[in-house]
Amino acid sequence: MTPNPTDDAAADAAAQLARRVRFVLVAPSHAGNIGAAARALKTMGFGGLHVVAPRSAAFAADAEAVALATHGADVLAAARVHATLESALSGVALAFAMTGYAREFGPPLLDLRSAAALAAAESRHSAGDLAFVFGTERSGLTNAQVEQCQRCCAIPADARHGSLNLAQAVMVTAYECRLALLGGGIAPAAAPYDDAPAASVDKLEAFYAHLERALVVAGFLDDAAPKKLMPRLRRLFARARPSEKELDILRGICATLEQPKRERIGRKQPR
Repeated sequence: MTPNPTDDAAADAAAQLARRVRFVLVAPSHAGNIGAAARALKTMGFGGLHVVAPRSAAFAADAEAVALATHGADVLAAARVHATLESALSGVALAFAMTGYAREFGPPLLDLRSAAALAAAESRHSAGDLAFVFGTERSGLTNAQVEQCQRCCAIPADARHGSLNLAQAVMVTAYECRLALLGGGIAPAAAPYDDAPAASVDKLEAFYAHLERALVVAGFLDDAAPKKLMPRLRRLFARARPSEKELDILRGICATLEQPKRERIGRKQPR
C-alpha cells in the first residue's frame, strides 16, 4: 500500500505539537512514580517529562522506575531535571496547576477536559509550550507553586475518593491532552472490521418485503392484522443501518424461514 502524504503530514504535525507539551512533576518522592509517568506519556504520544527537585537525583537509573517505565524507558532517560519550578516553566505560554481545589488567590479552576480544550486553542495561536504541573505525592502543590501557573485544573473524580496516584493523574491528563491536542482516535489496526457503507434504500425496501413474507410464512406475522410490527422493524433497521453484506445475511435467514435449507437443497434439479 502506498503511504498517504496527507497522513504523514498530519502525523508530523501531531508529533511537533506533542513536543510542545510538558508534564512537570514537582518534588516527586518515589522514583517508581516517575517511571510509571514516563510509561503513560509514551503510551499517549508525549515525551516532555520535566522533574523539579526530585528526592532521588538518580531516578532515571532506579530499578523500580525503569521497570515501571517499560517501553517508556527512553522518556524516563530523557527527562529534564530542574532545581525550581520557575526553571521548568521557562518558555511556557500557558501552565495548568493540577490541583483538586481552587485556591483563594490562585488562578481559575477548570475541569481537565476544559483545560485540554483550552490548551488546544492556545496551541493554535501561540508558539510557546504548554505545561501541566503536578505536585508532590503527599501534599500536592503549594499555593506559591499554583500561583506560578495561569490556570488551575482538576480531574473530576468522585468527591468521596478523589485522591489519585501521581502516575495515574499523569495518565488521565495525557489521555485528555491526546484527544484535544492530537486528535487521537482508535487506530485502524485496532478495528479490523471495516465499516462498510450502509445499504441503499432500494436494497432495504427489497429486504423489508422479503422479511415481511418470511414472517408471514413462519407464522410470526398475521398479514390480516399486522398491527405495528413492520414499522417497528423498519425503525430498528433504520437505526442499525446495515450494509449490503449484512442484508445478504438477513435475507438468507428470511429464505430459511420461508423454506428450510434442507428442503431447498432437496428440490434442486441436477445439472
